[in-house]
Order: sequence, then structure tokens, then C-alpha cells
Amino acid sequence: MPTGKVKWYDSDKGFGFLTRDDGGEVFVHSSALPTGTTSLRSGQRVEFGVVEGRKGAQALQLKVLDTQHSVSKAMRKKPDEMVVIVEDLMKLLDGVSATYRRGKHPDRREAAKIAQLLRVVADDLEA
Repeated sequence: MPTGKVKWYDSDKGFGFLTRDDGGEVFVHSSALPTGTTSLRSGQRVEFGVVEGRKGAQALQLKVLDTQHSVSKAMRKKPDEMVVIVEDLMKLLDGVSATYRRGKHPDRREAAKIAQLLRVVADDLEA
């Protein structure tokens, strides 16, 4: 059976593409995933059967060879730490909201700092 890596997979759409070790790409549909598997991560090693369809090669009976452990998940903040961060963020955004209610925009330096903070918190939420 051919092996390769997950190039990308969109669990919402239910499909993605694999990169074969021997070259080329293979379409993978959610129906080819092993029972109990709902998603694949980029770079994950897989083994699969291949059938030629109307639009090219398609993976069948996919088998996950390794379950890469997410570094971000290992570094994920604990819920009690996130509570404090989210509450502080809400207070900060209340201040921004008050500025907008007065018909003004926050100054550019303050807005840039808040935007950077929002990106960091978003990454923590997604981890």
C-alpha cells in the first residue's frame, strides 16, 4: 500500500489531499478515514489504497501511521489561567467600546497593542 503525508484536510468540507512518498497527490474523502477518525492534521503519516477516479487518484481505506502530538496542545493554558485572561480581555474591550461610544477611535498605538493581544488570546483559544 502507498504511504505519504497529509498535505491538508478540511474536516468541515470532509476532504483534503495527501502527498505520496513516491510523488504526486491523492484526493482523500472523509469516507476513507478510519472509524472514529474525524480529522487529519497536515504532516500526519498515512497509508492508503488508491483508485483512479474521474478526477484523478483517490485514497481508499486510509490508515493513520502516526498520531503526531500537538506541541500547542501540550503547551495549552489551563482553564483557570484562561479565565483570568478572558476576564481581563473583556475589561480591556469594554474600555475600547466606551471610546467608540464617545464617537472616537482608539489611538493607533493602543489599537495595535490590543490587536496583537487579541491574536495571542485567539491562538491560546485554538490550542
